[in-house]
Amino acid sequence: MSQFPHSEPLTHPSAHEAGALLARQGFVRLDAATVARFAGVAPQALADLSPAWHHLPPDEHLKDGGRYRRRRHGSYVQTLATQALREVPHRPHWQPTTYNALHGGMLRWFEPLGAALATAPAFAALIGALGELVARAVHPTASEPPFDGRWFIEAHPFRIDTTGGVGRPTPEGAHRDGVNFVAVLLVDRHAVRGGESRVFAADGPEGVRFTLEQPWSALILDDDRVIHETTPILPALDGEPGWRDTLVLTYRAGGFQDPPAG
Repeated sequence: MSQFPHSEPLTHPSAHEAGALLARQGFVRLDAATVARFAGVAPQALADLSPAWHHLPPDEHLKDGGRYRRRRHGSYVQTLATQALREVPHRPHWQPTTYNALHGGMLRWFEPLGAALATAPAFAALIGALGELVARAVHPTASEPPFDGRWFIEAHPFRIDTTGGVGRPTPEGAHRDGVNFVAVLLVDRHAVRGGESRVFAADGPEGVRFTLEQPWSALILDDDRVIHETTPILPALDGEPGWRDTLVLTYRAGGFQDPPAG
């Protein structure tokens, strides 16, 4: 598999440098210290969010019949000009089948984020900071309708575990999400092997593979220009449950993804 020009995590970059690399190659990796610095919080403030992943309810919508995924869901609107981030009333998650052939076309109601995340200043700071970062990489064809300085954001805390022997972070395979930008933050890996991230150019053969291992490091993707997937996880220790926890944030211009009217 050929390599993108720069696939290692950036250490000590400015927001301008990270945004420029995202604009240039369609994805960027950030180490945990950089994520915390961009968010303007201490690294411990992000680490203190991690226990919330122990209280995620099961995903009741898996069409493959698996019981390996737990998740919650929340939605926000960010107005960059005023640095305002507003949580919106709880709503379902929806994707068209063109982006998610396995789970698209259905309204999926997940449990809301819960106070441990929704009221945590570090959580809001993280969402806002990454919204400001990806706005630096907006290009003329990136959004329909054009980007107006607002992001419609969905937050997905996930736990993929090894119940049944294997867990599938992306059961739909390599895909796009139908948004403008996607941020995948690793929260924890425990007693698992696998879970390799793979990023491919949407219009060519280039690709890169790596494994997110550092808690609160991030992979940020331009959803117009790349497709992505994560390979299954398997138990690393006999008789011990394993899991991979992530926070996925999606940023979309113009509005949330909703079913067609009528």
